[in-house]
Amino acid sequence: MGFTIGSSSPEISFHCLESIISQNKNLKSAFPKSFSRLSSVLNRKDIHDGGFVKKACVSSRSVSGHLEGSYVGKKQLDEPSSKLGFIRTLLIDNYDSYTYNIYQELSVVNGLPPVVIRNDEWSWEDICHYLYEEKAFDNIVISPGPGSPTCAADIGICLRLLHECRDIPILGVCLGHQALGYVHGARIIHAPEPIHGRLSDIEHNGCGLFHGVPSGRNSEFKVVRYHSLVIDPSSLPRELIPIAWTSSSETNSFLGIDNLDDFDRRATKPENGLKSSNSQEMQSGSILMGIMHSSRPHYGLQFHPESVATFHGRQIFKNFAKITKDYWLTRTSSSNKVHYSACMQVPNVTRLFQDVARSNKHSMNGLDRKKHATLSNLVNSSYSRNSKLLKLKWRKIERSISQVGGAENIFRELFGDNRAENTFWLDSSSTEMNRARFSFMGGKGGPLWKQVTYKLAEKSCSDSKLNCGGDLSIEDVKGFVTSTYLENGFFDFLNQELQSFRYDAADYEGLPFDFYGGYIGYIGYDLKVECGAHSNRHKSTAPDACFFFTDNLVVLDHHTDNIYITSLYENTSTNPWLDEMEHKLLNLKIPPLKKKSVSSKKIPREGFSPEKSRENYIEDIEKCQKFIKDGESYELCLTTQMTRRVGEKINSLDLYLNLREKNPAPYAAWLNFPKQNLSICCSSPERFLRLDRNGILEAKPIKGTMARGISPEEDELRKQQLQYSEKDQAENLMIVDLLRNDLGLVCEAGSVHVPHLMEIESYATVHTMVSTIRGEKRSDVTAVDCVRAAFPGGSMTGAPKLRSMEILDKLETRSRGIYSGCIGYFSHNRTFDLNIVIRTIVINGEDASIGAGGAITALSKPEEEYEEMLLKTRAPTKAVVEF
Repeated sequence: MGFTIGSSSPEISFHCLESIISQNKNLKSAFPKSFSRLSSVLNRKDIHDGGFVKKACVSSRSVSGHLEGSYVGKKQLDEPSSKLGFIRTLLIDNYDSYTYNIYQELSVVNGLPPVVIRNDEWSWEDICHYLYEEKAFDNIVISPGPGSPTCAADIGICLRLLHECRDIPILGVCLGHQALGYVHGARIIHAPEPIHGRLSDIEHNGCGLFHGVPSGRNSEFKVVRYHSLVIDPSSLPRELIPIAWTSSSETNSFLGIDNLDDFDRRATKPENGLKSSNSQEMQSGSILMGIMHSSRPHYGLQFHPESVATFHGRQIFKNFAKITKDYWLTRTSSSNKVHYSACMQVPNVTRLFQDVARSNKHSMNGLDRKKHATLSNLVNSSYSRNSKLLKLKWRKIERSISQVGGAENIFRELFGDNRAENTFWLDSSSTEMNRARFSFMGGKGGPLWKQVTYKLAEKSCSDSKLNCGGDLSIEDVKGFVTSTYLENGFFDFLNQELQSFRYDAADYEGLPFDFYGGYIGYIGYDLKVECGAHSNRHKSTAPDACFFFTDNLVVLDHHTDNIYITSLYENTSTNPWLDEMEHKLLNLKIPPLKKKSVSSKKIPREGFSPEKSRENYIEDIEKCQKFIKDGESYELCLTTQMTRRVGEKINSLDLYLNLREKNPAPYAAWLNFPKQNLSICCSSPERFLRLDRNGILEAKPIKGTMARGISPEEDELRKQQLQYSEKDQAENLMIVDLLRNDLGLVCEAGSVHVPHLMEIESYATVHTMVSTIRGEKRSDVTAVDCVRAAFPGGSMTGAPKLRSMEILDKLETRSRGIYSGCIGYFSHNRTFDLNIVIRTIVINGEDASIGAGGAITALSKPEEEYEEMLLKTRAPTKAVVEF
């Protein structure tokens, strides 16, 4: 069962308006300080205890007393225009993984993208400058985030904003809501139980924030909650008014909702005759879900209106926009046109600057849609002086895949010699239900071929002022190797490489696939330090990234049974490879049926040695749940690894063929790097991220796994159990919202949607719960920008991503290495398709390793989580042990 979740209004897509810094002369500093990662605060020696986070806290009383008599309270903000054509929002990001879902909603509702800053990025002087001197913003939204408002490191500048900015509309979500209560003296306590990715019916008092939104149990106002802490309602001061609360102590799973066909009404204004609760007062035992200040335009929501599964979320954001407009209209002092300056930050990807003139004549559809300058564009333009034009030639072979013995026979005959060294195979070995369509295979040989290998420096950090680089080696087709140190890391190198290629789109007209040659290989999990994570606690024994640049490809279309061959070239019109490969394919013979070959060297029959014992793994699960209870994370993807000695003479290609037979998968892969003594046998069912030639990004996270049944009846029962599991639905929803956030960083406003939510896909050994998220890439970001925005895949980290990765780094005792990273291609024409490295055997030297894990939530049962982790290793371990 799956559901299509999209915008209830027509998709709105627009660029920020162009403004280069030089045009913003009255901007004191668009970004006055490079923001320091929250991790840097958490990793200070003085707030650690035994390797785990021990946070410095402040009391609500001291906050209130410390901030009295402020500059802001004495200087009133005046409304700068007689009519607001669109709303300028300052969005404070508390290092959360859902902030850019709010960003997407506000972009559509406000008619203008908000400015996003981290909670420790601007000084108080900077805040005052933009709010009270530049008058650059009409309202403020404070995002959710990990931790507690009682911890200065978690909440940053938000407490002071809430205390002193009494004359500007503010909406706090989750952590922001708790901060609003805390700054006025309310207590923050543990909720009766942590609720993450589950839904509740909500009652409200009918105030303006809930205009047009129904109220009460079974009223079609169900919201998604992600929190472990709450405001104690008995501690609310007189100036804070409860405006929303749960209508019962029960929670709902997503698929437990009645009238699922009407689910998309969650973002729309309901018809007349709304169902309402008789009570407009909070009942005993209810959980406080919303507050407002009695005299300031400040509001807080404990639930997440931006979640894909929250009903009427967009209506709430529209109501806050109307509250903002009405507030300023009552304070009108001038009808003159006023210009303002603002900026928007996309962390780790690019910084955009805009200068928008506001007047009554402006409308959203009339905005000047100029391309804006980005950091990536500036880098690419300087690098383009070294660009080269790559031409493409291709042929469709006059024999079908089945006529030449299938994909395995093609790969063996064409690339299987010499132990298949320096070869690759992106293998759609499971094509049922249109899960995958194309396979790409090839090896060393073309004049443009090369291998790039990257290893992070011993100490690496995401702060650009520190060392986040590593060593890169490049080997060409003749075996000549050059080495260099990359100060800015691998993603920067890959971005510049792809931007240096020029191509003619006419060359690939008629081809049904998106990869025509380029980089093919893997990115290891530890490259998270180039994507926002502060550091790596452990060092991988394998390279952190390894890619072939391939100019020659054999492509199999499993839907049509067609075979294609493609070849890139630079300076010559003759290409003997196409002739030679076509001849080989036309003369391939179907081999006689025979038993699978086995390694010439006996492999010990004993099983794998786990990195952690059952007791240790269960203990780590309990630690995860303690972090979740304390609000540090919503979900933690805890993993471990197991290893065994296989010897150096193992035939790793035969091992991969054995794995693909036992566990076919849509995003399977084979990679062999002999110089690194490294082979990867991957049977992944999960797509991380794809960018097609039309600029559409797609992620397909998996969360929720259950073993297949023995009989058809048992199998169907297990499938239904997974489908309607409250725990698995909550896990999946959390990661869907996280991936929506990651795509929201780089996609057009209003374009991110969920065409398939919580569908069940069945494989040889397991059923899985899969969702699909799509969005339209903005023209000002690159393919590599998109990957950096989402890496590592959220299904392998948990949420919020940055804080979750910090916690996991401390709990896990070795580097994940290639496991949890991604395998796939970056085409020279800037498309890509990458999987998540799971269900994978990594052969490094004489050892084989397999990683596995699972999402730990408040609902997790430690024993069951351990068994699920073992279940995920079943297919790859069996492939090795029985090989």
